[in-house]
Amino acid sequence: MNDPRFRLNPAQAAELVAQFGTPLYVLDEATLRTTMRAYRASFEGRLSFAAKANPASAVLAIAYREGFGIDVASEGELRAALYGGVPAEACTMHGNNKSLAEIQFALSVGIGEIVADNFSELDKFIGLDFSMTRLLLRLAPGVDPITHEKISTGQEDTKFGFSISGGDAERAVKYCLDRGLPLVGIHCHVGSQLLEPSAQIAGGEALARFAVEMLTKYGWRCELLNVGGGLGVRYIHEEPMPIADYCASIVTAVKPILDAAGLDPVLAQEPGRSLVAEAGVTLYTVGAVKLAAGRRYVVVDGGLAENPRPALYGAEYAVERVLSHSDVSNLRPATELTPAPNPLLTGERMGLPTRLSGRHCETDTLIEDVDLPDDIQPGDVLQKLATGAYSSSMASNYNRYPRPATVLIRTTGDFVVIQRAETHDELLAREQVPADLLQTKERS
Repeated sequence: MNDPRFRLNPAQAAELVAQFGTPLYVLDEATLRTTMRAYRASFEGRLSFAAKANPASAVLAIAYREGFGIDVASEGELRAALYGGVPAEACTMHGNNKSLAEIQFALSVGIGEIVADNFSELDKFIGLDFSMTRLLLRLAPGVDPITHEKISTGQEDTKFGFSISGGDAERAVKYCLDRGLPLVGIHCHVGSQLLEPSAQIAGGEALARFAVEMLTKYGWRCELLNVGGGLGVRYIHEEPMPIADYCASIVTAVKPILDAAGLDPVLAQEPGRSLVAEAGVTLYTVGAVKLAAGRRYVVVDGGLAENPRPALYGAEYAVERVLSHSDVSNLRPATELTPAPNPLLTGERMGLPTRLSGRHCETDTLIEDVDLPDDIQPGDVLQKLATGAYSSSMASNYNRYPRPATVLIRTTGDFVVIQRAETHDELLAREQVPADLLQTKERS
């Protein structure tokens, strides 16, 4: 089976560890561009990159230069796109609770589209300047995808969008038409990490039927029909449908419904994870190996702070040893060397189930049962595959750990930092301690 996931070779890993240490996010530009071009070759409609997957400004810049628009879900993501040279008119703002300040900022810079999620948002739009911005409605198509419940968004019981079956979607269209809002299209997103297209097809068909109904009832012609994103990636044993087949299946299902009514809207998709996940790895250094209750624990210098997905909903990853401790012993200053490995443990831990754990003050299990060599030792360097999506974008400072750097491997093979590592001074920059609390307490 072909495995297109990017992985570092030992020489690359050694150079990166020597320059930047661990933990470290690494993205491969060639893999990223190859996947984006596969989408462009497979889908004749409009494509946008879902910035939430990885909103590094350099990544958004690459996506835009590969012909993608940028979907943003906050003012921060919009600013990240603008910082990367993406024009505002190429951006679409999502979000189910956009503040008035966010909406006003987006309109002031000339954002291309805003997707309304609820009637409270539509009320905020009245009187605002939409002269440079088009409006879409996010609809809930009542589709329950085969994926984890935490990343299912298109079912009837959801916080997202106007319900089609409940009548809110129709009322929202009428609301916009009655008030002269520049409604041009409809949108849905049924969920993420979809390994086959049935849910997205069902969502697209529901939108197409709704568009036909609105044409019949109100004469409103849908100009843009966005079926969302969601194609899955390879983490462990998954085998998602090829991009070309996935795109073709959606178009084949949706177009006949529209054609029969004389509608010809632009079809749109907004992939995120499937563009960037397999282009990234995260490097970790093993800090401890221990035995407990018939299990081997391998503990690394990262965890839920720089990738909370395993803790949030049991996400699984493949991990490989890319360098042994002897390979990296000459890469670090003497003060950073890990303790010497204990050769007495090697025989005892052969064949034991292994749990890859993080350094945080939680159970912090990164991988429950991981296949690592019996001779794994402190100082070994591991790479976790397919971490290009939803790792750095969801990172936190739990336990006051600074967030890692992100390094991009250019198509020339050069390394360039696109997000530098945080410092401890930056972690404390927001702190303000009242003066009286800083007074030295006298000991009794």
